[in-house]
Amino acid sequence: MATYLTKEGYDKKMEELRDLEAQRPLIKQAIAEARDKGDLSENAEYDAAKEAQGMLEMKIAKLKELLASSRIIDDSQLNTDEVQLLNKVTIKNTANGMQMTYTIVTETEANFKENKISSNTPIAKALLGHKVGDKVQVKVPAGLVDFEIIKIEI
Repeated sequence: MATYLTKEGYDKKMEELRDLEAQRPLIKQAIAEARDKGDLSENAEYDAAKEAQGMLEMKIAKLKELLASSRIIDDSQLNTDEVQLLNKVTIKNTANGMQMTYTIVTETEANFKENKISSNTPIAKALLGHKVGDKVQVKVPAGLVDFEIIKIEI
């Protein structure tokens, strides 16, 4: 299954991979130093270093798998006719008039602090495919909330 990423998201994942791979020599050094301390059967430092190596290699493998199966989204194909991935959408809660702006991104790029929500969230799922002026209903833990789409931007 392909994972869709923006160019920015892909570059961040590549940088993360480089950072993780740069840690390999440090962990190898820690293993060598722990091994030099003698009996490996009772060496907690050695066990901890080997565990850290295993965790690091697992993270590297998962990241490589993600990058290998990823597809970069072509920004030039974006439009604002209807809500789609990578659109910045301003919505208004019809009950209280409160407005919010979210950018709809892939799951791996979601960051609520930056108002980037995953396309898998209930709000994004409700908005996708709709146009400015459309009203959508979102099921949230507290019940149903009605939103109106105010603006769609790239």
